[in-house]
Amino acid sequence: MAHSTFWWLLAGGLVVVELLTGGTFYLLMAAIGVVAGALAAHAGLSLPMQFVAVALVGSATVIAWHVYRRKRAPQQLPASSNRDVNLDIGESVHVDAWQADGTALVRYRGAQWTAQHRAGVIPAPGPHRVGEVVGNRLVLDRI
Repeated sequence: MAHSTFWWLLAGGLVVVELLTGGTFYLLMAAIGVVAGALAAHAGLSLPMQFVAVALVGSATVIAWHVYRRKRAPQQLPASSNRDVNLDIGESVHVDAWQADGTALVRYRGAQWTAQHRAGVIPAPGPHRVGEVVGNRLVLDRI
């Protein structure tokens, strides 16, 4: 069997395994490296050079895919301020008055909650939005 045939069969096998596992495209990137080996075999390069082509192209595509996915991935917020984790984030409350220690008592979900303003925000009565939940305290942003 010719070296190029081996490389093409291996590339096809990697694609099939990727499709069967429903993976993350990394096997497809490795398959591109194996295709480079097949093309190197067709070009008449020696077997060690074919392995070098597979290693270089396969590694480069895997690294490129990894970097691409990292840059595209949304930055995860901490659980205390992530609306996907805590459904209180973004809800509105009304502050009647702030106490001297920087806290306020607010009615929210049928109960009294202790609220505090976010650092750097001047406390003022009125409507606020829940920006974060720390323990059993609501951290509020002015609307």
